[in-house]
Amino acid sequence: MNIPVRRYLRLLVRYLRPQWTQMAWLALLLVLSIGLQLVNPQFLRRFLDTAAGEVSGGPSLVVLALLFIGLAFAVQVVTVLARYLGEVVSWRATNELRADLADHCLRLDLGFHKSRTPGEMVERIDGDVTALSQFFSQLFIGVLANLVLMVGILLLLFREDWRAGVAMTCFAGFTLWLLWRIQALSVPVWARQRQASAEFYGYLGEVLSGTEAIRASGARSHALHRFLLHVQNFYRHNLAASLMFWLMWGSSIITFALGAALSLGVGAWLYSRGAVTVGTVYLLFHYTELLRRPMEQVRTHLQELQRAGAAVDRVEELFALRTRVQDGPGQPLPPGPLSVELDGVSFAYEPGAPVLKDIDFRLQPGEVMGLLGRTGSGKSTLARLLLRFYDPDEGAVRLGGVDLREATVAGIRSRVGFVTQDVQLFAGTVRDNLTFFSRDISDEQLLAVLEQLGLGPWLQSLPQGLDTPLESGGGGLSAGEAQLLAMARVFLANPGLVILDEASSRLDPATESLVERAVDRLLEGRTGIIIAHRLATVERADTILILEDGRVVEQGGRAALAADPGSRFFRLMRAGLEEVLV
Repeated sequence: MNIPVRRYLRLLVRYLRPQWTQMAWLALLLVLSIGLQLVNPQFLRRFLDTAAGEVSGGPSLVVLALLFIGLAFAVQVVTVLARYLGEVVSWRATNELRADLADHCLRLDLGFHKSRTPGEMVERIDGDVTALSQFFSQLFIGVLANLVLMVGILLLLFREDWRAGVAMTCFAGFTLWLLWRIQALSVPVWARQRQASAEFYGYLGEVLSGTEAIRASGARSHALHRFLLHVQNFYRHNLAASLMFWLMWGSSIITFALGAALSLGVGAWLYSRGAVTVGTVYLLFHYTELLRRPMEQVRTHLQELQRAGAAVDRVEELFALRTRVQDGPGQPLPPGPLSVELDGVSFAYEPGAPVLKDIDFRLQPGEVMGLLGRTGSGKSTLARLLLRFYDPDEGAVRLGGVDLREATVAGIRSRVGFVTQDVQLFAGTVRDNLTFFSRDISDEQLLAVLEQLGLGPWLQSLPQGLDTPLESGGGGLSAGEAQLLAMARVFLANPGLVILDEASSRLDPATESLVERAVDRLLEGRTGIIIAHRLATVERADTILILEDGRVVEQGGRAALAADPGSRFFRLMRAGLEEVLV
């Protein structure tokens, strides 16, 4: 087998240990099912021998028939209960695995998420885990149970006649070996099929989310061409995986037909020699057919094992990824407004293409800095370093005098608030979107914050107040209302540093005025960095820092720079900040 058994066991133990009670009941049901299946054919053999007159005495034909039917019904009841319990175990285990994968991915650095589409991540977290559903529910115990049933059948065949036992043992061994070899060839094929599936659905999600832009830019033919390439790749790998499935299925059909012929041939030969009765001949055939059921289930389990093998590989690959932004020893950031210091900071997303180059500046606690620069000058990258989405390649970033590599990531982000132009909202109520679904924040706290930000009238205008439902992505809210929600979120966190990425750049005048008042309240008693594109926003800044091609080309007090005809900021003010920086 291509994947070591210990890797299967590690995953099973991790997610099935909390459900050991259900697993014990499942094992008990499977043992009971095995016992019933082994015993029931004995009543059928006795029925046939009694009917043929080869044995006399004992239970009547009616009693034997009723016993056989009753046990057959009991087998079905036990099977249904085992299937139900197996599905319960499966859903609990896979949901726990999905949650762990999602949590792990959320802890990975931003570079990981930038390199993967949302569609690919959905397929990796949900699609691969779905492929493991049978692996958790009945695969492991099911394989063991069916192997025990096969051994029990073979032992009973030896008990009837050693020659029949030897013949059917050889048949079972050859069939299992053949299916095992096909399974070993199938694992890499299924792994490639899962990867092709992830790439296809990743691109599909990318296209669907960008439909408007594709149509507007006339890129429909290009998008369809790439879609066709992904479909062809997905089809090719899916076809290969399907061929492996049919190879497994066809091999089992042929071998089981040979097994049935072998059992009838051995039974007829033994009967002709007077070694067995008619009932025993049918018993041999019935046990051979009964042997077919666990072997078919083993075949099915091996097919699930193919999918599980590929999925386990990809799940463990995802778990093995480690963020490049590791938690520091946990030095806490000081309370109150935070000072900001970048000391010789350089950073590149890709080697040889620096985005920030030898950045030096210091912002005093409680000051507000206007960060200016053309698109691509490094403004957003600087903000990401302050949130520790990335670590600098050179130099140090300090908040409150603490090097961010000495603090925990959670500690940093609890003290730094970030509001962008594009606000992410979730399907839920206004309350849920303000608290990120936390129940630790009371409605009184929410109402106090909204009033403090001047958002009381806005909240009262909502049809159900805090219980007003919102759609995922912000449907039903204007851009200004979404910005107000984002600011309230930050206010609730009470950070020491607030970073605003021109929060009011795309709003109508009335909403902009409301947002600007909220910004004033938000910056009171806090250090602020405003990534600015508009003059009105820069006017509240104490200092100005201008980036160009990743370097600081000018910094200083806003009033002093505005009064200096030789400064870049003065020329920006004269020319119109929006026209120059866009």
